[in-house]
Amino acid sequence: MRQAMNSSSEIPEPEPSVSHGDMNFLEHLDELRKVIFQCLICFILGMVIVGVALPFFAHFLNWPLHFALGDRSTDPIEGGLNTTGPMGVFSVILQITFFGGFGLSLPFMLYFVSRFIAPGLTQVEKRMIKPAIFFILVLFIIGSVFSFGILVPSALKASLFFNDFFEYKILWRADAYYGLLIWMTLGVGIVFEFPLVLLMLVHLHILQVGQLKKYRRHSIVAFLFVAAVITPTSDPITFLFLAAPLYALYEISIFLGARLEHKRTKQKLISEANASETI
Repeated sequence: MRQAMNSSSEIPEPEPSVSHGDMNFLEHLDELRKVIFQCLICFILGMVIVGVALPFFAHFLNWPLHFALGDRSTDPIEGGLNTTGPMGVFSVILQITFFGGFGLSLPFMLYFVSRFIAPGLTQVEKRMIKPAIFFILVLFIIGSVFSFGILVPSALKASLFFNDFFEYKILWRADAYYGLLIWMTLGVGIVFEFPLVLLMLVHLHILQVGQLKKYRRHSIVAFLFVAAVITPTSDPITFLFLAAPLYALYEISIFLGARLEHKRTKQKLISEANASETI
């Protein structure tokens, strides 16, 4: 009887909660599904916002064209864009809403992805997430603004120059213009992320600053090749406008990487000195 009372009075211990790092494969898949769903919702909301304000975004995206045309913008043919098919306008609408929604939702998607991968990282790696996301956005914005404000107008001006040289009448399709604008803006924004990638490789001991210095000349050829891929024009001015800042970012990566290695070597010497004193 006493044993029964003791057994009945015992309170069962609560089961240990399963941490995010102890999830099994199916639970990780479920978390990944939630992250994909959240990113998709943000992307759809971004497309809706762009669709509601479509005239504003379309007028804003026409700025490089009007800047390049200058006085020609008053011409009814040369000053505007054209569609060559009955469904061409829908292609333009899809391009603007799709990529505009992606641009608006990108910061939120990066936040959701970082929150998903954070539990599997060490404390040092977790402290790097917020600065990494910040610099990813900053470099992407700098590259996109640089392309939108300088590269695209320069490429359009070069096209106008050669059209005038061969006495061609200018009749640009709207979908071709927006495709060029989106490709160059997003492409340059993504390419501007490479200094952060180099610094991460240096931080992870995969790459050394000496190797970056060794391949300086090779990097110039690589940057010219990237500029040729991103900029569809063949004029050398547009090449230099893109290749020059890329090489400048490469030199900045070498400088910051050298400071990182110096700081790491200094900390190593201090820890070795403290260890020798304890002995």
